[in-house]
Amino acid sequence: MDEPPPGPARPSLLERLSALLMRAPEDREQLIALLRSARARDILDAEALAMIEGVLGTSELTAADVMVPRARMDVIDVATPLADSVPMMIRAGHSRFPVVEGDRDEVIGILHAKDLLRLVAGQPANLRELLRPVAFVPESKRLDNLLRQFRVNRNHLAIVVDEYGGVAGLVTIEDVLEQIVGEIDDEFDLGEADEGIVDEPGGTSRVRAITEIDDVNRHFGTRLEDADAATIGGLIVNHCARVPARGETCAIGGLRFTVLRADSRQLHLLRVARENPPA
Repeated sequence: MDEPPPGPARPSLLERLSALLMRAPEDREQLIALLRSARARDILDAEALAMIEGVLGTSELTAADVMVPRARMDVIDVATPLADSVPMMIRAGHSRFPVVEGDRDEVIGILHAKDLLRLVAGQPANLRELLRPVAFVPESKRLDNLLRQFRVNRNHLAIVVDEYGGVAGLVTIEDVLEQIVGEIDDEFDLGEADEGIVDEPGGTSRVRAITEIDDVNRHFGTRLEDADAATIGGLIVNHCARVPARGETCAIGGLRFTVLRADSRQLHLLRVARENPPA
């Protein structure tokens, strides 16, 4: 018995999307509307749509929109002995640090934390000899162009300068990519299986913002309370009357909170230290 002829092959994702876009959108708004229509027809999934919108959004955002402001930059002074800077580097948890000479406007290079491994091996290290070149970009640098510059020059961090040449902040390749793919967790972030509070060396702790206030009080022996919030993130937002940005700190009830992860709507991850740790 002859088998029935095979039916027509299902169009690929690219073919279906191309057919949808045959209407030739006239502007960005029409393009986004078509893409959302594709999502409604299950031609695109939600994650793909979010990434495409993120890519389009990079042409409208600048380095100033995503940078870590100057006042919240973790920097190393070239005059400070390396051994004295290591505790700060451990607390900050970054892989790269701007190195300044006397003033934050005088950034003379970038220190990669991995270059300090020679200290562990007992080898002498001169900070100036460890420095990598620093890239400077204006506040007005568009993110799509900045991402291209990062890729071409193989940089992961750039110092953002204002119109007068002063340091306004810093921006990393992760800051740019997060505008496209959303929050990127690294090895220092809490995983899904971790508890809401994880103690760190040096007396600090990483705390999920969704951790209940009662759990924070039990862990730290505090008496924090907020009639309008059940989580520690909600308490902080209410205390500040806004969502604090990454790097901001605030002191509440004997604890100092530093924002490690946040978006425009909510807090995600905090570093917590006691204001007056026991001797």
